[in-house]
This record gives sequence, structure tokens and C-alpha cells, in this order.
Amino acid sequence: MQRPIPFHFLRGGTSRGPYFDRADLPEDRETLSRVLIAAMGAGHPLNIDGLGGGAAVTTKVAMLSPSAEDWADVDYFFAQVAVHKAEVDYRPTCGNILSGVGPAAIEKGIVPAADGETRVRIRAVNTGARIEAIVQTPGGQVQYDGDTAIDGVPGTAAPVLLNFMDTVGSVCGAMLPTGAVRDEIDGIAVTCLDVAMPMMIARAADFGITGYESRDDLDADTALFARMEAVRLEAGRRMGLGDVTQSVTPKIGLVAAPRAGGAVSARYFMPWACHPTMAVTGAQCLAASLLVAGSTSEELGAVPEGSPARIRIEHPTGEIEVSVDYARNGDALAINAAGLTRTARLLARGEVMVPEAAFTG
Repeated sequence: MQRPIPFHFLRGGTSRGPYFDRADLPEDRETLSRVLIAAMGAGHPLNIDGLGGGAAVTTKVAMLSPSAEDWADVDYFFAQVAVHKAEVDYRPTCGNILSGVGPAAIEKGIVPAADGETRVRIRAVNTGARIEAIVQTPGGQVQYDGDTAIDGVPGTAAPVLLNFMDTVGSVCGAMLPTGAVRDEIDGIAVTCLDVAMPMMIARAADFGITGYESRDDLDADTALFARMEAVRLEAGRRMGLGDVTQSVTPKIGLVAAPRAGGAVSARYFMPWACHPTMAVTGAQCLAASLLVAGSTSEELGAVPEGSPARIRIEHPTGEIEVSVDYARNGDALAINAAGLTRTARLLARGEVMVPEAAFTG
């Protein structure tokens, strides 16, 4: 027997996946994980028996519900389902999938649409972050077509503006969770930073690469991944995250001097594969790192003067721009908010069939 679960399937930014109603899924994590693994086909390189697309950016899941918080309209609970393994990680959040939360919440009737544009106030359940999404809704309907282009997605679409608040220390409790601007791990200088996403940021050259390689070339470099993972495990321990062997956080950012007029060139690792473009949360953390005096990326970057700073980060297929509202008091840095413009598109809606065994164990 199989059990149907309703879903909307959206591309959010440069990721895609099913957007479920949280009430349609099991409450306990163990059963929920089995259901998501079955729905996405985790444990096979092609995810051939589920909705996944054989890459970490296509095995992401959003679970939505009306928020009990006075300031929020919708709760967004994120799950990163593995590709090759039958595993689910609930520790991170995803800013690209977040791009589809506003449209999906309106499509599902969780948030009523206004005429013109609709402001959707979102609570990220995984991290507690607060985000406002501004969705184009002329005539009270979500508009998906438009003139906004983002690198990594073909064509153009309607813009979705994301404004992030409370991004600092959302997981680790501090912007610099190790207490230092730089740590040395296995001879590598790293900056451990928690702004929107806990990250370990190092210079690409210190790992023996240029930082301009393609995603495919990086994914084929098994020696690079082995060395990065050893450093990441220790960075996770120092950041207070414990044993991160089975967790995708902290993510890895390798930076180099810009080549195409941006502030910095970066490669973002998820962490066991290179991101084809750049994660929204990762972009915020990397942008913030350029503002931290003495960080591993500060001297490489070319950050515009004044706040908010519009910081362009070069990635494998183009660039992403982050607007950072910040203030300084001497060397002390305060990140007030970060904003990005992304796009989203509803691809399908219906029911995914999940074997009954996933529910019963």
C-alpha cells in the first residue's frame, strides 16, 4: 500500500523541491525522516525512486504551517535530504528554497494575497531567523513571469525580495563562535562565522587550488574534499556544534580575489559537493566575512564604502548580490539586516505516493 501526500513543487532560487503542509506529515522526527527519504528517493545517486534530482540542490524539502508567533505569518521548516545516503539533516536552513516559501504559502492559502504585492513574514523553524518575503501578486494572484534574472537559472522571472533579520549567531549563538577572527586548523587559517549559516571560510590557495575552478573539476578532486573535511570536523567542534560527521553544517567557503568586478570570488561546499552557484545563506555569511576585520577573506575583497553595502560574490556560473546593512564601533561589527533578490516558479502540484512502510517502520 501507498499513502498520498499533497505537495506543491517549486523552484526556489537555484534549488528546487516539494513544499508540504507540515500537518500532512508525521510529527515525530524518526517517522518524518523515513517518509522524506522515501518521497525523495534518497540512497541512490539518481534518486530514481523519488522526487529528488540526484544533487543536493534538488533534494531539499520545505514544510509550511501557519505561525503561532505574533510577528510571523508562516513557519518554514527545512529538511536537507541526502542524495546517496538514506539520511535527513534538520540542522541547516536554505535560503534558496526560502525564495519559494512566500509564493507557496499564498498558493496553499496560508497567507492571503494582496493586490499588487504581498509581504509574507516567515519564521525559519530550524534557526529561529526572521525573514520578510515580498512577492508579486497583481490581481491577488502569484506572478511568476517577469524580467529578473539570477545566475544559475535560465531565463527571467518575477522578483522575490528577501529581507533577513536576526542573522547573527542564529545557530552557534555568536558571530565568531570560536571567539577568534582566525583559527589555525591543520596548518590552514580559517574564519569560523555564523551569519545566516555557520561556515568555515578559508583561502582557496591554502588548499592548493585557485578558487576559480568549475564545479565539476572541484567535485572530482577527492584529495581536496578529504583535506577540507578533516578541517571542517575540527571547525565544527570548535564552533560548539559537536560531532558534525553526519551534519551538513558548518558549510565550507573557499575564497579568492575577484576576477569579474565583484567583491570576492567564492566556491561554496554543501559540504560534500560544490554548490553549482551559491547558497543564499552562504552568500550572506561570505558577504559578512568581508566586513570582519582580519578575516580570511577581508584582504581579498573589494567592499563598497557605506551601509548598506551591495556586495557582489562571484560563483561558478556568475554572481549573487547581497545588500548588507551594518554598523561599526571601532573593530566591532554589527550586522543589522541582509537582503537579496531571488526568483521562484511553481513547477507542479499534486500528490507524492509514499510506501506505507515508511509510516509504520
